[in-house]
Amino acid sequence: MEKQFVLISDSSCDLPAELAREKEVRVVPFYVTFDGEQYFKEGVEMSGEEFYERAIGDPKTIPKTSMPSIQDFADAFIPVVKNGEKVVCICISTKFSGSYDSARNARELVLEEYPDACIAVIDARVNTVLQADYVLEAVRLRDQGFSPEESVERLLAIRESGRIFFTVGNLDYLIAGGRIGKVASVAGSVLGLRPVITLKEGEIFASGVGRSRRSTLSKCAELLVKYVKENNAVPGEWVLDIGYGADHEEALQFREQIITALHEAGFMIRPEDIPIFRIGAAIAVHTGPYALGVTILKKAV
Repeated sequence: MEKQFVLISDSSCDLPAELAREKEVRVVPFYVTFDGEQYFKEGVEMSGEEFYERAIGDPKTIPKTSMPSIQDFADAFIPVVKNGEKVVCICISTKFSGSYDSARNARELVLEEYPDACIAVIDARVNTVLQADYVLEAVRLRDQGFSPEESVERLLAIRESGRIFFTVGNLDYLIAGGRIGKVASVAGSVLGLRPVITLKEGEIFASGVGRSRRSTLSKCAELLVKYVKENNAVPGEWVLDIGYGADHEEALQFREQIITALHEAGFMIRPEDIPIFRIGAAIAVHTGPYALGVTILKKAV
């Protein structure tokens, strides 16, 4: 079936490079720095493995990221437009980054030279591995022959259904990244408490605390089950995955915990139906090396 558009996303989508190539998703990278001077393109000049090795090896240094520039997006759009193809570009939530604004400005720049170009830019209202789910739904729409207009309409219709229920290793990265305000009311500076956090509608919200990793992960599973029940979610109509930072083995164990909790709630799902994706630098600079969570999103079609 002929594909009606080319799909582009920023690297917050955290699609593994091989999967992005397989699904023909073009990725515009964020930039990451550990010293504020030398910036590396995420996934191009610095791999996920290198990022986490440095973050864990030097825990006192909190890395930072910089969004893709207008020119970065223009450079991604122009070859597509010159080839006579249409673009759908999906960007991280505007509550976390100005990547969407860069893409929108790049669109206007390209339209000055190519006024007939068709470029749609979407604020995903999600990020990291939930953005991967969102982008993969766009892939399914594209591969089934939906037009850019139809695809954007369907993507916007499911956008608010996305959730991430997650926890972090400690609050250091949330504090340094300026995200602590949303969880301070429950976690604050109380010694030993770990936050449970929900991402929805593009923002993070406090959803509880625990004194151990086990208790916070159990709370994440409970929140997922509650959300599934509230939405009368049916297997096959929703997509889920696990997002992790540095510890893949823990992610595998957490997936089993999630499957058990869902089965007990009557939501029958297999391990192969819950992919495990690594959280990239664009989000890990806010959540730290030991973020772990579960995502859910309604399918677009």
